Amino acid sequence: MNREERRYLSYLLRLWQVRSEGELVWRASLESPHTGERQGFANLDDLFDFLQKQTGAVSDAKEGQNEAERGGDEPATEYDFQACIGCD
Repeated sequence: MNREERRYLSYLLRLWQVRSEGELVWRASLESPHTGERQGFANLDDLFDFLQKQTGAVSDAKEGQNEAERGGDEPATEYDFQACIGCD
């Protein structure tokens, strides 16, 4: 499935803290509810990098920047989030 076809992603996110070299650090895992595949992350930066790659956020931002440099439309800076009913 290419990025154009992928309009929806879902994961079960697990976060926990562990002590590493005397400091508390966050660990994370994502599990696909569709396949059961699990991906582990040693830190939050690795998690965010993975999510950016999955959503194309890194390449989309670069494409928007290049377009703006060429005099095209400004890249979008706001996100369209659906309301979460009952989320407090």
